[in-house]
Amino acid sequence: MSLSTTLWYFADPMCSWCWGFTSTFEKIKSEFDEKLKIALMLGGLRPGTTEPMSASLREDILHHWHEVHKMTGQAFNFEQALPEGFVYDTEPASRAVVTVADMAPDKIFPFFKSVQSAFYLNHIDVTNGEKLAELASNQGIARDKFLVNFESELAKQKTLQHFQAARQAGVTGFPSLILQDGDDYQFIAKGYRPFDQLQELIQNWIEQYAAEN
Repeated sequence: MSLSTTLWYFADPMCSWCWGFTSTFEKIKSEFDEKLKIALMLGGLRPGTTEPMSASLREDILHHWHEVHKMTGQAFNFEQALPEGFVYDTEPASRAVVTVADMAPDKIFPFFKSVQSAFYLNHIDVTNGEKLAELASNQGIARDKFLVNFESELAKQKTLQHFQAARQAGVTGFPSLILQDGDDYQFIAKGYRPFDQLQELIQNWIEQYAAEN
């Protein structure tokens, strides 16, 4: 077992269950960061959406948010969330994370969380490049350089590659976790699961591969 073994976290910054998964993932990262390579793959929840959400869709999404809050205890700001005319396109937020990953790899997880927090707690429009640039700047990343990279075709293609990799891996919902060692891989989460369950599964995987190698 070595750091070549990867724990892939498939997520979307505008996925409410991923926001609810925050504390669980942080516990996983804290416990296993020195035993595994932990990497983020942007899954693409609603990329390319162009139509403003309907009242019924807004009601459905807020219902999910309340479910996440009830199950996980994660905070949401429900008041005036998802204003009329909002286009729930998750591609820009994902592309922003991909951009930051290229510019400052050590900032990927803090930036990912900052986008989530901005969206779910502060009602910041994280589909807007200027707003995303402000969040990047808060992480010490040059705002203007971020915007140039964010708007580039390269960033758009890399983001698309993330979405395609998620589909090829069989990921159909978020959050998802996959453990991989060479050609061997195992789903350990398809959707939200509590830390205690995941801790046991990850530890068992580590012990199994330590014994075999």
